[in-house]
Amino acid sequence: MALPSLRPSLAVLPLCGAVTAACAQAGAATAAAQAAPLPAVVVTGRKPADRSTLTQPDLPTARQRIEQTPGGAQVLDATRYTEGRVSTLADALGSATGVLVQPRFGAEEARLSIRGSGLQRTFHGRGLKLMQDGVPLNLADGSFDFQAVEALSARYVEVWRGANALQYGAATLGGAINFVSPNGYNADRLRLRTEAGSDGYRRAQLSTGQVQGAFDYYLSTSLFRQDGFREHARQDTRRHFANLGWQLAPQLETRFYLGHVHSDSELPGSLTRAQLEADPAQASAGNLRDDQRRDIRWTRLSNKTAYRDGARQYELFAYASQKRLHHPIFQVLEQRNHDRGLEARYTDEADLAGRRNRFTLGLAASEGKTGEDRYLNLGGEPGARTNRSRQTARNLELYVENQHHLLPRLALVTGLQSVRAKRRLQDRFVAGSAADPVSESFEMRYHTTSPKLGLRWDHAPGLQFYANLSRSFEPPSFGELAGGSRPNLNRAQRATTLELGSRGRHESMEWDVALYDARLTDELLQIATNSRGDSLTVNAPRTRHRGLELGLAGRALRGPAGQLEWQLNALWNDFRFRHDASHGSRQLPGVPRHTARAEVAWRLAGGSRLALQAQEAGGYPIDFAGSFAAKSYVVWGLKASGEVRPGLAWFAEGRNLSDRKYAATTGVVRDARGQDTAQFLPGDGRSVYAGLDWRFQ
Repeated sequence: MALPSLRPSLAVLPLCGAVTAACAQAGAATAAAQAAPLPAVVVTGRKPADRSTLTQPDLPTARQRIEQTPGGAQVLDATRYTEGRVSTLADALGSATGVLVQPRFGAEEARLSIRGSGLQRTFHGRGLKLMQDGVPLNLADGSFDFQAVEALSARYVEVWRGANALQYGAATLGGAINFVSPNGYNADRLRLRTEAGSDGYRRAQLSTGQVQGAFDYYLSTSLFRQDGFREHARQDTRRHFANLGWQLAPQLETRFYLGHVHSDSELPGSLTRAQLEADPAQASAGNLRDDQRRDIRWTRLSNKTAYRDGARQYELFAYASQKRLHHPIFQVLEQRNHDRGLEARYTDEADLAGRRNRFTLGLAASEGKTGEDRYLNLGGEPGARTNRSRQTARNLELYVENQHHLLPRLALVTGLQSVRAKRRLQDRFVAGSAADPVSESFEMRYHTTSPKLGLRWDHAPGLQFYANLSRSFEPPSFGELAGGSRPNLNRAQRATTLELGSRGRHESMEWDVALYDARLTDELLQIATNSRGDSLTVNAPRTRHRGLELGLAGRALRGPAGQLEWQLNALWNDFRFRHDASHGSRQLPGVPRHTARAEVAWRLAGGSRLALQAQEAGGYPIDFAGSFAAKSYVVWGLKASGEVRPGLAWFAEGRNLSDRKYAATTGVVRDARGQDTAQFLPGDGRSVYAGLDWRFQ
């Protein structure tokens, strides 16, 4: 990336200079004050003890639940990822073991995958259950919008890989990710965070949390804007989140959540590999011509009520959301979504037969209705109508899980989930006319029961081994079913997964490692059918996902000057067809065989931190024939962070400092026939960011 692209980042230097000057003036004022002593005045203030743990468990409780899980799971403390830029989910989840996040052109949308879930999806996610405080963010058809998440409004993030998310009712191959919000008890009384950087990047958040008697509240408003590294890649997102808690009694709490997102995103599109290597900042000509975008207006209201009776807890969730989508691509999509859901969960931690036991039972129902109109794209504006439909998704889920200690150190986990899902589309575009001669109406029903069996062995304090065998189930979303001829996806994706692993800590080292082998039936694979963005989803009869999820972290060389800290997260992915009539045992396209993120940092005695970061990904095919591939890459950067004074933190970081040209992610085609095709989404070039974070207790 040429040096001029760094100029926008220099806008943060006056800000940093002003802070430095202010600190110098404060120091001078302090010295003057010391010359004329005054009577000491001590002001203290403390919020009431956190009584919100019924609806929002604290961080120690969350970590304890992770340690009781016989499988891959992790909790991320938000104070760690807020030491740098927090823009995309890759910034928040990049250090999570087993999570693959590949942002599209530095935007909020990404390929978010665990164990190959939603393998070819680079937008509008699928294959995971996304939650806020245990309440689903997904639409009823299983899809989710990345814009619905504000990582700065999370206290910590739970990642449950695969069937380990059954206690949240998740039945998909990937599992669940839960963003847990601050509240009036544990939030800062006032917080102001600002970020700025290259390519017109600007980010700001203002939040507050207070306690008023039996009530507490948390409010957050944030802004994210950038021109983008690429042409036609401008982003403008505003998010507003709030929650209000009411302690009805010491054992009874209810909490309301309100969220609103206003997000406008230009889409620069995919390039050929040759175009990427020549000029990765350019946009696709078709995307410019059609002014392709994805604009969302999303509002969500939910409630979580919890009652604790000794070892038993009863929880009730209710939520409703409304979303409007304006989406000019190769056509103009206009959607109006109305989703609602209700879930009840019962947990009993009383001993059974004199041994520790934890029993969970849940029932969830959800419904979503979507009105969709499709038009010709006339320079980004709707032309003649080409389609109109009403889409309805309904789900009923019953899940049960029991964890019983056979021995003080050996726990047996059994679980079962039953799911019934319906997907119905009503074609409302003059069926039978010359313009639309064939009705596209359909109704699909999917149902199954998925068991789970697991063991956890606590070999010693801080050392665990685990194994589990589970089934997963995922019906297609309307992204796979709607928009063309009647679908042929009569079957949901199923998988049987075996997982072995260990996690623990020894002295200054921590680890989280898992090996898994998933045998999939009728995997939902999405294929781009042309360079415009049209795609088709098919059921692959038999595939296999197996891999290694590795997370390591440690500290060394402790001394008066500070200590060395290091972290490594790596994935090995072996995703293949199984005895396929057309593809044999060929590698599935669209995902690297191996990826890694590494960081080595020196934390000074005063708390400041200097870090060297590197990210690596191997090459991989972009078509099912394996005839053309994305190249491997390594990018690296530097980051520094610390505190000017207690409550005022700063960071500065440079990314891709070698200005490497690489594909952050790609689309997938059926057969490229060895030819370069427009399926490559470039990663950002050289960039610099800086920020300040004020916290007032």
